[in-house]
Amino acid sequence: MEQFTIPNKVKRWSMIFMIIGGLALIMGIASLFMGGDEHAHHHAVARFWSNILINGFFFFGIAVCATFFMALNYAAESGWWVVIKRILEAIGSFMPYGAVVLFIVLLAGAAHMHHLYHWMDPAVSDPDSPLFDEIIAGKTAYLNVPFMIIRQLLIMGGWIWMWKRFRTRSLEEDLGFDRSRHFKNVKESAIFLIAFGYPISTFVPWDWIMSIDTHWFSTLFGWYVFSGLWLSAMIVAILMVVWLKSLGRLQEVNDSHIHDLGKWMFAISFLWSYLFFSQFMLIWYANIPEEVTYFQARINEYPILYWGMFFVNFIFPMIALMDRDKKRNRMMLTIMGIILFCGHWVDVYMLVTPGTMKQHGHIGLLEVGMALGFVGLFVFVITKTLAKAPLVAKNHPFFDESVHHEIH
Repeated sequence: MEQFTIPNKVKRWSMIFMIIGGLALIMGIASLFMGGDEHAHHHAVARFWSNILINGFFFFGIAVCATFFMALNYAAESGWWVVIKRILEAIGSFMPYGAVVLFIVLLAGAAHMHHLYHWMDPAVSDPDSPLFDEIIAGKTAYLNVPFMIIRQLLIMGGWIWMWKRFRTRSLEEDLGFDRSRHFKNVKESAIFLIAFGYPISTFVPWDWIMSIDTHWFSTLFGWYVFSGLWLSAMIVAILMVVWLKSLGRLQEVNDSHIHDLGKWMFAISFLWSYLFFSQFMLIWYANIPEEVTYFQARINEYPILYWGMFFVNFIFPMIALMDRDKKRNRMMLTIMGIILFCGHWVDVYMLVTPGTMKQHGHIGLLEVGMALGFVGLFVFVITKTLAKAPLVAKNHPFFDESVHHEIH
């Protein structure tokens, strides 16, 4: 069976990106100790921790959404995807790393090393404090540090544990044809879809992102965040498949598989655009003060980034991927994948920064450097996982169906 060896060029660039990320991290830490007034120090702290949250959440979300897509295909008992299954498993392997980053942000906030989450300050829920906030105080039954730690440990730990079970059985299939392992994964995939679907549309986006703007809420927010992360996961899968094909690997992957992946990227782009518009339009039309403040902060202070992000993520795939042949064109998918990947990173940036830095946020060396560092770590982890097993699960019961997959 085909075994993958990480090319030296990939190792080298991953290391370069991680070094850049390390330098950005050092630069961010150094900014915390530079002289200046209290106001400047506050923004340096907010900027540093905001970037860690943005990248931790973005790349963790990509990993768990790749696992979701794998579970979705298991539960549907589809066959076309089998030849790219190991790609999805590898992307999912970043979950533990992303979870560690997020918990560092959470524990640092609980220790008052940053104030990204205002609800963590005991003074805002103390009626005798001048900082008392009645709205936040009314949410303390849910928004409190012990409860957040418990529920996120259960959710993220459960997701990682189930990914590990999928992965273990998948590798065991390489030892010999055994349908029982496949059917166990099918059954557990149905469980995973429930264990994933409810938290990803509620607790996870609420806790890590929406609670930054503690007064604001939206019933569509979780679905909106999920759609962007799912699309980003599909983009990573496409880029990995195209890259491996360029190395002469994944001979079993044909143009129909590429076409299907292109359709998923095209379709989820429109799902994300629909949810963006639906959330914005309903709040804009109702014009309720406590709801519109969320968009005012983004439109008034970050108009170019905010609207640019939306139109790039909506218009580009509509124009470039509408045609059938373009969905099979590897160069087009690569270009669009890189553009949309960057566009959805900016989407997460816009979810976090206006709430943590108000009007003082900007994309500079720290933001770019830290993002590149996470890209380097992400690529290193998933390529290392790919190298631990054959690239194609040839003992999967639907392997032949996948190899002969053809769209006419």
